[in-house]
Amino acid sequence: MTFSTIHRGARAALLAGLLATAPQAWAQAAHEGVAPAAAAAPAPTPASPYVMPATQVWDMASDNGEVYRIFVSAPDKGEPPKGGYPVLYVLDGNAYFGSFAQARWVQDYLPVGKAIIVGVGYPGDKAWDVRRMADYTAQLREPLSPEVRAFAQYKSGARAPFLDFLTGKLRSEIAQRYPVNLERQSLFGHSFGGLFALYALYERPQAFEAIVAASPSMEWNGQHILDEERVFRAKVQAGKLGATSRLMVVVGDRDADGDPESARMLAERLQALSGWGLRVRLQRYPNEVHASVPAQAANDTLRFAFTVR
Repeated sequence: MTFSTIHRGARAALLAGLLATAPQAWAQAAHEGVAPAAAAAPAPTPASPYVMPATQVWDMASDNGEVYRIFVSAPDKGEPPKGGYPVLYVLDGNAYFGSFAQARWVQDYLPVGKAIIVGVGYPGDKAWDVRRMADYTAQLREPLSPEVRAFAQYKSGARAPFLDFLTGKLRSEIAQRYPVNLERQSLFGHSFGGLFALYALYERPQAFEAIVAASPSMEWNGQHILDEERVFRAKVQAGKLGATSRLMVVVGDRDADGDPESARMLAERLQALSGWGLRVRLQRYPNEVHASVPAQAANDTLRFAFTVR
């Protein structure tokens, strides 16, 4: 027998072995639901939730037992400014904290970033919680106006205790955890939150150094907020209030869920009180709709709230 004959015989045996075992490999792969090559591929790296740097979160209860989720973005290096960090409270924190925290964090090296953002939201992962209706609005008027009848099933009228929580227990908690300037506390609210921001101005004009009311839902509840505005304006003109919060009214000109003209007229009415010390600014975004206003307004709000004047 020659070498070539032996070589041919070995190759034949090897090929026969491969053909014999191949069906078994393919059958096993089919049973496992993968092709042989895929079965050998490494598993993908496990993914983890993203956590924004320089942020913290915890839940806390108000004095009447309502539980809120508190989100905080604060500088994590360097010394605080003299007198402590200014603070901006952002309502609907689940939805809007991220935009404001990111805007502050990327400007941490600038004066406007040397501040604290406090988002006030609710436990859970939804952007909005139905509890906001109670926290941000007055009790529904009777008889119910057409636009609120579908909402009568939900609780309303808890804005007074919520304002107590914002300016009392929560403010004290933030001051215990961080070096803050209690004279430079500001508030941002959008939609129902913007309506609440106006209520905070009218009800406690000195509670915040600056207030931003974005796309405020002034048509809500039969335009009840206009009655409170009239009382507020009368007090200002009578010299009964002294120093008040600075106010920025923010609106998107393409807002189909509110009336941009109403916001413009509100700013105009309140600007007429400048002779009595009220400072009002109107910020319009020509291309923004109701839902896009807060993200667009984040930087303008930080500058309005944190720039020393």
